[in-house]
Amino acid sequence: MSKSKETPLMKQYNSIKARYPDALLLFRVGDFYETFGEDAIKASKILGIVLTKRANGQASHIELAGFPHHSLDVYLPKLVRSGLRVAICDQLEDPATAKGIVKRGVTELVTPGVTFNDKVLEGKNNNFLLSVHQEKENYGIVLLDVSTGEFFMTEGNSHKLKQLVDNFKPTEIIYQRKKNLPFEISSYSFQLEDWAYQFDYAYEKLTQHFKTNSLKGFGVEDLRLGIVAAGAVFSYLVDDTHHKLLDHISGIQRLPQDTFVEMDQFTIKNLEIIVGANNSSVSLLNILDQSLTHMGGRMIRRWLLMPLKDIKVINRRLSLVRYFLNNPKVTTSLKEELKGISDVERLLGKLAGERISPKEFGYLRDSLVKYLNIEQILLSEKNIDLKSLGEFKDTRETINLLINQLNEDLPVALAKGNVIKEGVSEELDRLRSLKENGKEYLENLCLKESEKSGIPSLKIDFNNVFGYYLEVRNTHKDKVPQEWVRKQTLVNAERYITEELKEYESQILGAEEKISVLESELYKKLNAEVKKSLLEIQHNTRIIATIDSLISFAEVAQENYYTQPHLDESKTIEITEGRHPVIEKQLPLGEVYVSNSVYLDDKNQQILMITGPNMAGKSALLRQTALIVLMAQIGSFVPAKNAKIGIVDKIFTRVGASDNLSKGESTFMVEMNETASILNNISERSLILLDEIGRGTSTYDGVSIAWAIAEYLHEHPTCPKTLFATHYHELNEMTGSFKRIKNFNVSIKELKDSIVFLRKLVAGGSEHSFGIHVAKLAGMPVSLTQRAEQILKTLENKDVRKDLKNRTKMLTEENMQLSFFQLDDPVLENIREEILKTDLNTLTPIEALMKLNHIKKMIGG
Repeated sequence: MSKSKETPLMKQYNSIKARYPDALLLFRVGDFYETFGEDAIKASKILGIVLTKRANGQASHIELAGFPHHSLDVYLPKLVRSGLRVAICDQLEDPATAKGIVKRGVTELVTPGVTFNDKVLEGKNNNFLLSVHQEKENYGIVLLDVSTGEFFMTEGNSHKLKQLVDNFKPTEIIYQRKKNLPFEISSYSFQLEDWAYQFDYAYEKLTQHFKTNSLKGFGVEDLRLGIVAAGAVFSYLVDDTHHKLLDHISGIQRLPQDTFVEMDQFTIKNLEIIVGANNSSVSLLNILDQSLTHMGGRMIRRWLLMPLKDIKVINRRLSLVRYFLNNPKVTTSLKEELKGISDVERLLGKLAGERISPKEFGYLRDSLVKYLNIEQILLSEKNIDLKSLGEFKDTRETINLLINQLNEDLPVALAKGNVIKEGVSEELDRLRSLKENGKEYLENLCLKESEKSGIPSLKIDFNNVFGYYLEVRNTHKDKVPQEWVRKQTLVNAERYITEELKEYESQILGAEEKISVLESELYKKLNAEVKKSLLEIQHNTRIIATIDSLISFAEVAQENYYTQPHLDESKTIEITEGRHPVIEKQLPLGEVYVSNSVYLDDKNQQILMITGPNMAGKSALLRQTALIVLMAQIGSFVPAKNAKIGIVDKIFTRVGASDNLSKGESTFMVEMNETASILNNISERSLILLDEIGRGTSTYDGVSIAWAIAEYLHEHPTCPKTLFATHYHELNEMTGSFKRIKNFNVSIKELKDSIVFLRKLVAGGSEHSFGIHVAKLAGMPVSLTQRAEQILKTLENKDVRKDLKNRTKMLTEENMQLSFFQLDDPVLENIREEILKTDLNTLTPIEALMKLNHIKKMIGG
């Protein structure tokens, strides 16, 4: 069918949809948001709403699915979380006054990485949009959380890009249409046209937005690729997603590579820093984050992903944690104030976009009062180093403005009214009085006119034909003043109107609409006034988030008996009686975590070769060492009696690889990829954790590879500090040839038929793996573990080890085989006879059960 035969509404829909072919279009029709065609089919499946059809003129029918406009906050998050871009098309004029079809247009394009919707966003998680610009092998990289205004820029190779993607987990990535990303991504992605990636265009966009002549003040002037990526972000926000009000994006933070500890995706995953190994696991973030605000929670998360290398900054954080620990009264007072603070960063994003609701304005007002209270608490303390926190900006004028202009209890929507306080606007007060006190006004008017005219039984009433009127009984109509205008004659009375009455009628009937318009104007003006203090509020918010984060560290330290670490420029790591911060919290009640001490340096004890049985605690020891170093370098106290940490610049782990079958990679291939990445990026301040390297291949291959890796690390000029856990006892021999490799083992206690895990690290290598004992503990069948012990004894026999050719034969000789029946046992012989004489072909199920019961009784069961 031709488009000329479509209905006018569908013509309008199709013309708007054509401009947003990649988005699901929510089309406002009256009180509903409607979707059509393919969009309707998608929406009905995702939202679980009814799919119907509607007539489209002579162009047959089209699928339709919709929901009430006031349910947008319920349905929009579901669409966005499913990975869809959603174009919100609203009515741009009042349908009551519109001539012809109502004018409509897209007012916002919501994408996974560009949203202000609280139902889509996670409170303590940033929602990052990542912009990438590539030239040859280099990348400009920009991260923006449009909901908070946090804006980061850097440059680097594909390795750096991958690291940032893995660390920050952007929900959306934008890049140039004619170029591809250097690796597969799980995030939603969108490609922009080439014109959005021009340096001059980008530079102009940024300087216009920040109202500066250059970008030197942000320290990014030299990041040419980063500037182009940032320009693409603003193009995407303004031109594609219709977000033009972005004053809360008030600066760019450079992410210099040499400022933070480098950790690859394997390390973050293997150490379970942000998320546990599975849904029920606890991560380090879960332990450390006791923040009371969403800003504090996001800050702790970011600190964990970007541990510091600057000792001065780390020590400033540690001194504040110590202060909060040593001053419980002050800390308690601060916590009481923090509890009442809303997510100000995201409220400021809504303020900048002029989408903040009255209720949210109230949250902002109350939070800023709490800010002021916190500032006063800190100023009253002499022992705290306020300079390390930063100086609060004065926002009292803004706070007073909010207190004086907004009512205490505020509605969710401005349309509900009663937002602006009495006394702010005389006209608003008069209109409200007119609306609320109309009856009293009419009674006074009636009394005044009665006295003036001498008509005793005068009354005022209203009807829909000519509005308010004065009614005079016929006995008094001769007293009616000349200026009154007669409107209606009844049998016993006449009805009149006066100039004052008509003026009042005009006022009272239009009061509600005028109140709405005036209150909206005053609200918009207030928004603009508060926005002037946006930078100052953002500055204070960062201080509040820092206080919240460091109090959280103090709370965790007190609860778990952590101590303050000492950091220096040495290349030594010395941890005394360290504990795993997560595992110790998961132990059964009454069980104490066994602490361990670790010493590493680049001169005498560079590599610890750690042996011991599985389940003894080798992996936990490796992880806890890395976590203690990481915690120290974010400014947290640590789970140890003492900790002296020479600043680490990179943490690498190769722990617990798994198959990546979807890419055709085995456990061994994954292990080798991860290990290769480590060996190609080590530095003199690296901390490396290697757990069971080589176990994915044959024993001899595995031993050879593990040996070669340990040797490479020992001989490398950087001498990286390494914990090397292995079940290859042959590696214990390396200490004789390599002076900085030291043997340790996680000790066990051998009993007659079992072992006890002592979980204590002691000097010296372990000679046995005790794998069969672990198999017993795991509940393997007794017959299997007994057979394993027989095989082990045979393999340990020198004659068998020498005679490799006949080893298999020796292992399977009759005296080594498992026999179901030992025929010298008369009971078992009887059972054998019983089974052999049973005809299984004629046995019914009941008879089989009876026979089994009989056999059971034969063995005393």
